[in-house]
Amino acid sequence: MLQKSTLQFLNDIKENNHKGWLDANRSAFDAAKENFEQVISKVICNFGKKEEEIAMLKAKECVFRQNRDVRFSKNKSPYKVNMGAYINRGGKKATSAGYYFHCEPGNKSFVGGGLWMPEAPVIKKVRQELDYCWDEFKGIITNKKFVAQYGDLDTVEHTLSREPKGYEKDNPAIKYLKLKSFVALRPVTDDELTKGDLVKLLTTAFVVIKPLIRFLNRSLE
Repeated sequence: MLQKSTLQFLNDIKENNHKGWLDANRSAFDAAKENFEQVISKVICNFGKKEEEIAMLKAKECVFRQNRDVRFSKNKSPYKVNMGAYINRGGKKATSAGYYFHCEPGNKSFVGGGLWMPEAPVIKKVRQELDYCWDEFKGIITNKKFVAQYGDLDTVEHTLSREPKGYEKDNPAIKYLKLKSFVALRPVTDDELTKGDLVKLLTTAFVVIKPLIRFLNRSLE
């Protein structure tokens, strides 16, 4: 589980987002980072028994830096107010589909995975696979365990207003062919973050979404 002090650190850095404060509270940051990495390590260990592609990963290969890239952002705050990990066979910088955990106090945390805003050639490949293998894809996203965890893919954000070129409006898969991101997410409450079964919660969420991740990555190969 995550310690309450880890969530407190994230709350504090939200209110004191500057280098001077972080330098003065380096020990709190180090403790929070270590705690988060411990959770990710346990998740990799547990989930790695179900998904051999990620079994050899280390937490440091998956956890994102606390520093923000502010070069192209109007928000010049130097630090993230969340902690995140992308568990992917190629590490956190990989462009293939993978598993993600976002930790942010205020009940803004979530777990899930997929492909977020891939490049146009990647979207084209996924759409083609989805169209050709609609029955298989439909079976994945309507599976009882998937629906219980995620409900559906995120079809609200990052979707086209009309059908993509080459596809008809009456295509049975059109709702998903219009997507520009292919992700499924499950909220995680602050209370769940600090419970002893957090690792089990995250592992279960990843096991359930595994068929979708495998489907997406197959379309890229």
